[in-house]
Amino acid sequence: MRSTRTSLAPRRARRRTVLAATGLVAALTLTATACDDSGTNDAKGASGATASRAAGDDKGGGTVHIPADIAHKLKEHGIDVDRWKNGGWKNWDKDTWLSAAEDFVNPVIEGLWKPERMKSAKEADKTVSTKDAAAEQGVSDPEPRPVRAEPEKTPYHDNAAPVGKVFFDSPEGPMVCSGTVVKDVNHPGRSNLVWTAGHCVHAGGDGGWYRNIVFVPAYNDLGKSPAELNGAGSSEVAPYGAWWADWAATSQQWIEGGSQTGGAGAAYDYAVLHVKPQSGAKSLEETVGAALDVDFSAPSATQVATMGAWGYPAAPPYDGQRMFRCVDRPGRLSLSPTLPTMYRIGCTMTGGSSGGGWFRVVDGKTELVSNTSIGPTDNTWLAGPQLGRQAERLYQEMSRTYGGE
Repeated sequence: MRSTRTSLAPRRARRRTVLAATGLVAALTLTATACDDSGTNDAKGASGATASRAAGDDKGGGTVHIPADIAHKLKEHGIDVDRWKNGGWKNWDKDTWLSAAEDFVNPVIEGLWKPERMKSAKEADKTVSTKDAAAEQGVSDPEPRPVRAEPEKTPYHDNAAPVGKVFFDSPEGPMVCSGTVVKDVNHPGRSNLVWTAGHCVHAGGDGGWYRNIVFVPAYNDLGKSPAELNGAGSSEVAPYGAWWADWAATSQQWIEGGSQTGGAGAAYDYAVLHVKPQSGAKSLEETVGAALDVDFSAPSATQVATMGAWGYPAAPPYDGQRMFRCVDRPGRLSLSPTLPTMYRIGCTMTGGSSGGGWFRVVDGKTELVSNTSIGPTDNTWLAGPQLGRQAERLYQEMSRTYGGE
């Protein structure tokens, strides 16, 4: 990711960034279980958004239950769920790669995501070249100076509890992104919703849904090194467990126009997962003790003093085992006059940070305002989509229809 930049910001600007980072971290730390139902509730329908149902274990008993509304679709694709669980999910033939919104299927495979398999997952990232990201559209701001990613304080559950990793399988093998626990306005205090990037759940126009999608909150809670994690048990790597996605939603623009470099879907590169506990009745929010509101006002970059991006960068020089953050004043990035502008901040995080939440503080509250989507190949900045009415419709549809499941 990223493109080369030689100029340096004044020290005065850098000091403001450091102070802003401190404030944002403090606000994020104070997001424990305070919840309300003050979110907007008048968005109806799901125009331009696609919510999909998954198959999963029935009551945790090991028997796969096929929801009636997708049973016919599975049969159309010739999918035998028992074979799927026994390894059939590894078949990535283009004729059987499920791509449409209603085709998503994610039956639980017990014991698949063991600590060593999580450690082996490769970064999933969308990169653009310097030429692709050039300010040719007349609405892009100058390229930001690189901001060095700083490690998050440990334990993560005390400092950034809503943040975690999203694991999934692709044709290339196990992959990893980042994600954030967000509040469910229609089920206050009991959210099972995770915000991430569209390209962390669906390959875009040339592919389909990824498989075996799980969310691991506070991954490697104590920030141990890869050597220290050798032979580590599940409680160290996944202190709150691995939460399988039984529902997923991303934008139709990403499904139709997303590509390996973001493409026309980059400005709509966001997704919401509904996850389920491995056992017990507690929700994800209750389990981790935190969840963030989502800001769908799509504020202009010129109206926001600072934004912070959190995630688990996995491409060199990072190893994917630790959580990092960047805080910077956002600018605008336009990839096309026909697409909404994206937010852009200086940041040295690499692949694996994709899907990680971007936060800002509003009236003392930390809110999710975007997520990591694309960046240039030399890792100097990140860009994320604006979250407006369409993203809110997607979120509300997921909350109303599946939040109580």
